[in-house]
Amino acid sequence: MSETASLPSGKEPTLRVVPMPADANQAGDIFGGWIMAQVDIAGSICAVRLAKGRVATVAVNSFVFEKPVFIGDVVSFYAAVVRVGRTSITVNVEVYAQRRPERVECVKVTEATLTYVAVDGERRPRVVSAQQ
Repeated sequence: MSETASLPSGKEPTLRVVPMPADANQAGDIFGGWIMAQVDIAGSICAVRLAKGRVATVAVNSFVFEKPVFIGDVVSFYAAVVRVGRTSITVNVEVYAQRRPERVECVKVTEATLTYVAVDGERRPRVVSAQQ
């Protein structure tokens, strides 16, 4: 039996996606790499807004796959800034899957922390503005 969860209340997802058959292995589980790519996109949306410009992913600090994601799940990514350094921004991303439209089940599937660095037009690190 699956452990059910609820989507974070009062928060809008940073990204919401439905994985398709091309995103899955032969057993119907979504590839971990596909999930990692979507987590990076969601995290970068937060970082770009805060940096007010281009960022580059410099580290995946942690990444935990808690439950599988399946074809047709509605996958919601909730990203939040957890630390701002001189040039870096660390973002936590929680991922939830809503399954079975006839009897909706929500499960937390992944959690990750990534670090981005703000970069200028020549892709060199730049200071993150103190004014948020």
